[in-house]
Amino acid sequence: MAEPLSNPLNDRVLPYIEPPPHRALQTDLLFPQGIDKPPNHTLLKNFLKKEGKIAKEDALRIIIQCIETLKKEKSLIELKFPVTVIGDIHGQFYDLLKLLEMIGDVAPNKFLFLGDYVDRGFFSVEVVLLLYSLKINFPSNVFLLRGNHECREMTSHFNFRTECLYKYDLEFYETICDSFCFLPLGCVINKKFLAVHGGISPEFGKLEDINKLNRYIEPPHTGLLCDILWSDPVDEPTGKINEKFQVNDNRGCSYYFGNKALSEFLKRNKLLTIIRAHEVQLEGYKMHTWNGEDQFPVVVTIFSAPNYCDVYNNKGAVIRFDDGNMDIQQFSYSGHPYILPDYKDLFSWSIPFVIEKILQVLTQICLPMSPLTTEVGGKVKELQEEIKDNKGQRMRKKIKAMSKMLKMFKTIREEEETIMQLKGLCPGQKIPPGLIQQGKKALENALTMFNSAKSWDSQNEKRPSK
Repeated sequence: MAEPLSNPLNDRVLPYIEPPPHRALQTDLLFPQGIDKPPNHTLLKNFLKKEGKIAKEDALRIIIQCIETLKKEKSLIELKFPVTVIGDIHGQFYDLLKLLEMIGDVAPNKFLFLGDYVDRGFFSVEVVLLLYSLKINFPSNVFLLRGNHECREMTSHFNFRTECLYKYDLEFYETICDSFCFLPLGCVINKKFLAVHGGISPEFGKLEDINKLNRYIEPPHTGLLCDILWSDPVDEPTGKINEKFQVNDNRGCSYYFGNKALSEFLKRNKLLTIIRAHEVQLEGYKMHTWNGEDQFPVVVTIFSAPNYCDVYNNKGAVIRFDDGNMDIQQFSYSGHPYILPDYKDLFSWSIPFVIEKILQVLTQICLPMSPLTTEVGGKVKELQEEIKDNKGQRMRKKIKAMSKMLKMFKTIREEEETIMQLKGLCPGQKIPPGLIQQGKKALENALTMFNSAKSWDSQNEKRPSK
């Protein structure tokens, strides 16, 4: 069923870690009741946890089955207590596994995910396949809303498209992007809480406005659909701003909304609070108590990707509504398998290192009288004085060429090392503009604090320009 990679020499560096499965999961095991029936979600979860891979045809079946399930839901769904609300996941599959273990079995509960399942992390494909399989098996218990990253624009700008091409192909990526258009946009919980990914909009009058939207499109840069996915509450203790809505420069689109606009919206729709995700939080959540600390928060932000992008050192959290109570449950991050930047294989990544060493060996062969020094150019200059004949001239040119190549590949190797280290420090391995020029100086000031990570990552929170 899940035959691991062979190890005939018994030389694994970490022998206590089980090798990943050698072959794809068999179709008859993944779909024991038939390919037109729900997949075995427990088997799939455990297989993906071991770094296993399912066949492309089976992955497409899961996506298409989920699309058919999502088609039956309105853009604005309604739920009653008990409900567990989960924020951004961002491809952190192993943290998702820990989260699901923490909050319990799906069958007796209702789970509402607020979007942003993909990008930034390295295991977005696994996150989508597991969540879609849960949705297929438990359509009345698992609910998936759309986030701002569930679109072609964002997934091409960040790493989800690259991940899909590495693990499958373009058809797989396009099919998943098509499925994002079927995700609902909002949820009303117990007629008192509105859950969306981002926030409210100047064009958001009544709750019914969500159902009037055409959700089967790529999100535009303006309008209600954009704002539901992209807007943010203003970062002020009392929520006061000069206007009801303020241009959101941090996102590059949509708005900040303040207390006045939100109070009018909540009163107009007889709501108590907005539940949203979209922003990383140090503790995994934030209560926006704009009406006073003794009042129920008018906005609650929830974020469920701990140690976001392996840099932020934040906690993850979920909200549990039960019997009229709202509880916040926090959790810390889990380790995950190491992935090279841009999903490079070890051979491609090591080429500059190997070529540099080969050139060093060749230069040593051409200069047998003395050891190779770092000043290869100086040795070449000495040879120029000694070698006068035509054969010596040809040898001199070869040595000069090898010297240049050696220096070039040494530079490439050093830059590759620097960029890899910078990517390791930068959230989502997306290096902010201008940071590469700082080179090693940036490495000396490694990100250790949440606020520093958030500051460095601010450019990546913007929507890509048209």
